[in-house]
Amino acid sequence: MNETKKSGWRWLRRLLVGGAIFATLIAIFYTEEDWRGRRAWENYKRELEAKGEKLDWQAFVPPSVPDDQNFFTAPVFSNIVNEKSSMTPYGNDGGPDFNANTNAVGYAIYRERFSDLKIWQDYFRKPANIHAIVGLVMTNGAFVDRTNYANHETAGFPIASRPQTPAKDVLLALSKFDSAVEELRQASQRPYANVPLNYEDGFGSASKLLPVLATLKRCTQLLQLRVQAELADGQNDEALADIKLLFYLTGSLHTSPFLISHLVRIAIVAIGIEPIWESLAKHQWTDEQLVELDVALSKINFFADHQLIIRSELAFSIAQIDNWRQQRPLTQASFDSNIADYQNHSFWEKIGNAIGAIGTHLTPSGWFYLNEMAMAQIHQDWDSKMIDVGQMIVFPKKIQQANLSTDKQARPWNIFAHQILPALGAYARKTAQIQGQIDLTRTAIALERYRLIHGNYPETLEVLTPQFMEKIPRDVINGEPLHYRLESNGQFVLYSVGWNEKDDGGQVVLGQNGAVKFFEGDWVWQYPPK
Repeated sequence: MNETKKSGWRWLRRLLVGGAIFATLIAIFYTEEDWRGRRAWENYKRELEAKGEKLDWQAFVPPSVPDDQNFFTAPVFSNIVNEKSSMTPYGNDGGPDFNANTNAVGYAIYRERFSDLKIWQDYFRKPANIHAIVGLVMTNGAFVDRTNYANHETAGFPIASRPQTPAKDVLLALSKFDSAVEELRQASQRPYANVPLNYEDGFGSASKLLPVLATLKRCTQLLQLRVQAELADGQNDEALADIKLLFYLTGSLHTSPFLISHLVRIAIVAIGIEPIWESLAKHQWTDEQLVELDVALSKINFFADHQLIIRSELAFSIAQIDNWRQQRPLTQASFDSNIADYQNHSFWEKIGNAIGAIGTHLTPSGWFYLNEMAMAQIHQDWDSKMIDVGQMIVFPKKIQQANLSTDKQARPWNIFAHQILPALGAYARKTAQIQGQIDLTRTAIALERYRLIHGNYPETLEVLTPQFMEKIPRDVINGEPLHYRLESNGQFVLYSVGWNEKDDGGQVVLGQNGAVKFFEGDWVWQYPPK
């Protein structure tokens, strides 16, 4: 054998030996990482479970209930979800276009004016004059409103031959929904309210929850408009019944283990509180009716639901990551259940998905376990910093610091955890806002009850207990007493210090569009000047 062949064999042997060594090192790396990740997660998991933490998603699934006893399987609700019947008080143009500068709505029910039912009256009576702003277009070098003059379907809305009062015309138009509303009211008497879902799909089942949540939101928007019209027409008992039904709808989601349900509940309560704010300003309730309103609100406590939401989100997140470990999604799109059609992705999106898929398949199993541990650690850390459930307080500065810290911690062994980590800071803020709103509303109800008896509002909140309130709520931001002052015109200002944790004297900060800036100023409850 000549020297050339010998040299070739030596190089081949070296290559094979090097390849074998490299493969062995890779095998050792994967074996070590898999062992390290699994061991770390199992140890941490045992530590959490010893403290009473539940990490199995099945522990948070609502129990099955008979269909004939379940609100969500009532025929009327199923028909609305499946679009066999409608509960939308407007047509394809999206409803009247309210000017934000004249109807500034924000936390807490800060408005510059009362709602104007004449806008809705005109909407139902003169559809050709109604338009919706659907976007901005460049015209002569400037952006202007692009307006859609699509008419809504008036045939389905009863209209009087001659105009009545705005309230009567609105109630007549909405009478097309009367039977459905009454069926919903009857369904609300059922003992259970559990959305029937296949929770085996994990977060995928949450996407199937969306039509139900959208239906509840539409129903509350209809009920809000009915309440406003009923109160304007002097039908207080009917308005009270509709408000109680509206608050039942938020309670119907009480057992849902998904954060999206919690956020929709927040939106529903905010919708329901708005007409209460206006009716209190107009002194439209009797003392007995005010007591019923307070009882309905007292049943809603978003702080009490905090533990369920945080722990169920953690359990389902861990299950999702474990599912990725076992199935190794073929595309990055598989990580996002909201991406309906992968074929519609651009070329570069598909390239990115392919790279993500390769990375997913090459990721050691142990790193998935480490991601499960990272998710649990983040939740534990956030839970201790976000909300003090017992004291009903949130901590804005700590939340901001935790946000910054979490954003800086993305690593291969926690990248999947970060990918599905919900916006916990936004969740905490919205929870604080709505619970603070409820507390201010209940305090305002007590103030109105005091006024009914004494003819004016009190000098201090302390006199409200125990006759009108068992105890005065504390500020959800710092746990201190709510701020209250009686103005020279006989009106009052009631407020929380808000997200900036600073007493701004009851000042509300508005943006250019008239919306309240939640991060600035105080969260205020006050009425427009007479």
